[in-house]
Amino acid sequence: MKTYIPKNDEQNWVVVDAAGVPLGRLATLVASRIRGKHRPDFTPNMIQGDFVIVLNAEKVVLTGKKLDDKVYTRYTGYQGGLRTETAREALAKHPERVIERAVYGMLPKGRQGRAMHSRLKVYAGDKHPHAPQQPQVIEVQHAR
Repeated sequence: MKTYIPKNDEQNWVVVDAAGVPLGRLATLVASRIRGKHRPDFTPNMIQGDFVIVLNAEKVVLTGKKLDDKVYTRYTGYQGGLRTETAREALAKHPERVIERAVYGMLPKGRQGRAMHSRLKVYAGDKHPHAPQQPQVIEVQHAR
């Protein structure tokens, strides 16, 4: 008996609108689509997920006091070079990076996770240059 190995020939594009959606719900949906967990032939050691386009990144919602309490840090490499910014500041400057960072944290670590992360396209507004790929629109289920 031969072992079934799924083919990785299908590359779908999907569009997700982030307007009014909580960041965590959006990130889990996007990470799951990028990994390919929605497919019946999901295989953890293969990249077989979709390309995901996220629109309206500036309109994503953080619940509770996370806009002021959530802090993003990075280290410059120099002494005393720990830089911090709140989620409110990050959303004002680069709203795309907030979503990219949330999704990246939910992907596998290593070379496969970095390859999966390249399938994520995030835009602050509602325009994107991927119309020739004919992406499907996906609705995010969230409670208001």
